[in-house]
This record gives sequence, C-alpha cells and structure tokens, in this order.
Amino acid sequence: MPKNNFVVGLDLGTTKTCCLVGKFEDDDSGGSLQIIGMGSAPSAGLRRGVIVDSDATVDSLIRAVEEAELMAGVKVSTVYTGMAGGLVQPRISEGFGIDQGGLEVEGNLQGMVSSAETIIQCTTRAGLEVAEFCLEPIASGESVLSSQEKQVGALLVDLGGGTSDIAIFKDGVIVHAGVLPLGGHQITNDIALGLRLTQVEAERLKVRRGCALRALVKADETIEVTGVSGKGPRVLSRQVLAEMIEPRVDEIFTLIQREVIKSGFQGLLSAGVVITGGATLLEGMPELAEWVFEIPARRGFPQGVGGLRNVVNSPRYATVVGLLKYGARNSSRTRSPVRERNIYDKVRGSMRTWIKDLF
Repeated sequence: MPKNNFVVGLDLGTTKTCCLVGKFEDDDSGGSLQIIGMGSAPSAGLRRGVIVDSDATVDSLIRAVEEAELMAGVKVSTVYTGMAGGLVQPRISEGFGIDQGGLEVEGNLQGMVSSAETIIQCTTRAGLEVAEFCLEPIASGESVLSSQEKQVGALLVDLGGGTSDIAIFKDGVIVHAGVLPLGGHQITNDIALGLRLTQVEAERLKVRRGCALRALVKADETIEVTGVSGKGPRVLSRQVLAEMIEPRVDEIFTLIQREVIKSGFQGLLSAGVVITGGATLLEGMPELAEWVFEIPARRGFPQGVGGLRNVVNSPRYATVVGLLKYGARNSSRTRSPVRERNIYDKVRGSMRTWIKDLF
C-alpha cells in the first residue's frame, strides 16, 4: 500500500459490526500496518452470518464506522469487507467441505452475488463503497496464522455468534473451507433454557464464569444466577454451568472433525488446530479442542499489526484484523470499487482468486 494511504476493514458479524482504520507507515523493519481507529456496535440485522434486516444492519454499520472515523480523524469512504465462508458451498446437510472438482463453488455463484448485492445495498445507504470482498475464513487465517503454520498444515476454526467457520491451510494456501450453523448463541441459549435465565443474563454468565471443560472446574466453585422471575439470586455449583456448555462445544468440534476427515486432510495438519472468534475465550476451549481433534490446539490472536494492537488483541477481532491486512496487501491491484453494475464480474473475479487458492 502506498505511503500515507489509509485502508479500512469492515466485519459485518452476527453479534457485532466492527470497523478498523489502518495506515501504512515506515519503521525500522521497513514498514508496518498501524491501526489508528476502531469502532464497534452491536449487530441485530444478521442471522447465522446472513443479512436478514437491512435497516438494523445499516444502523450498526454507521455507528461502527463513525466511531472509527472519530478515533482515526479521517473520513471513511471505501472498505474491504467479508463474505461468509458457507457461501462457497450450498449443501451444508451433505457436508460443508468444498468438492475438489470445484463444481459446488461455481454452482453457488448466484448465491454469492445475491449476498454481495445485499451487503452493497447496506454499505451504499451508509455512504460507503466496497473495494473488494474477502472470504471470511481467508481473512481470519490472514490474521491469526503464521506463514509456517499455513505451509505445514493447519486447521482454523472461527467460532462466531451464529456460525463456526472452518478453513484448512496447506502449502501456504487455503485448501478447504466451509461453515457450520452453530456458534456462541447456541451455547447461550442452552444456558438460558437450562437455568431459566434471560438471554442477556445467560450471555453474561457464560462470558464471566463459563468453562468448556467440566474437569477444569473445582468442586467447591459456586455461581450466583438470577432467574427470569426476578427473585433473589440462586447459588449453584459452577460445575453445573460447565455441564451445560461442554456438550454443545463438544458437538461443534465433533461435527467439524467429521468434515475434516471427509476432506482428506486430517493427517496433514502438522501445525494442529487454531481456534479463534469470541466464543473461544471461554476457559477450557483449547483443551477440549485438543481432546476432540487429537492434535495440538491453541487460541488464535491477531498478529502483524501495530498502533492500537492492544485494543484488538483478542480472538473476537480475528476476522476484522484479517480484512484490514487483506485490504492493505491488495489495495494496489483494486482498480475500482464493487458496484451494482459490475458486481457479477467482481464477485466472479474474487471467486477465481479463492478457487485458485483452494484448488
């Protein structure tokens, strides 16, 4: 990216909309991407990674971008944004891996164009242009995986609010991608039903005291919960909470493991599994992942950026940091923004790039 130019990553997530403004600056190592602005707003317009309420999406988008603009002191006009990993395959019920012939990818071009049209309609209403789309698993990999991990073979699992993305990297490129329609919201819902809590209280309890592996919780640890009736708090064993979380997380990891086996890459993951996304902040997540996948596991934190890196130093920002890095790396070849009149060719061109990596 040319000196003194800005690049913007925009992640339209099921739980939150996040915007990052970056600037390329020289340093002693020859140059680095500095994050100079960040904005985030709760998202209510997406379900399982797909826009279902345009008005709500535009509202959260505007709020996130305005906050990032204020912090960065610049006006945002063009963004790099993501496209859900599940759009590269249309038949989740038959497995969410990509057929090696590429027919499923090409066959779902219209679905990807339709999704891109909806995103562009929302960004246009917010006064923004989309420079380019990036497949979200590719963006997350750009953010949390090292070049060596991509080379020797790594499984990336990105647990979001409504979906869990999967990407397998080998020989430096992504070779398999897909999505599972389960994520952190399902964990929250299990807690709400099991303990008769509101969704808000269940989410709070999950984040503050949740654990994905019961064996890590001491027998004498307790939690206080307030039910929907509004009565005084109940005191329960923290192991009860873990017993509600562990089966759902185990289910998600087990379903992903089945698809990894189907992909044929199971024995080629020398770097192990890297889990990222907000839901992976739960205690016990890496340990349970290591047990299910039977390979080393770690949490994936964004890397390779400066500036406000401490602000985004969390798995919950993996995708948006990846979109920012993708934009910085590809801005020199982005000739024109994606607009309705050229959207088909733009998306098809992006797919060719992804397919080149995938096959």
